[in-house]
Amino acid sequence: MSKEVMEFIVYMIHACSKKWGQSPAMVYRRMSERNCIGDYLVPHYEVLHTLGTQYVVEDIEEYIGAKEGAV
Repeated sequence: MSKEVMEFIVYMIHACSKKWGQSPAMVYRRMSERNCIGDYLVPHYEVLHTLGTQYVVEDIEEYIGAKEGAV
């Protein structure tokens, strides 16, 4: 994984953490358990990193929500 992709993932974990009121560790755990990082963020980095933070957070919410129910 490139440095740019890793930085994007860390950035999005913190953005979700702030919006959801959860620790970054909890957000990382939820994302990992639902394969959000490996199956969604990494493969779609080229498109996602060009979008606004709020849009990507909402997209992550939908992705995780589809895997576990409401975020």
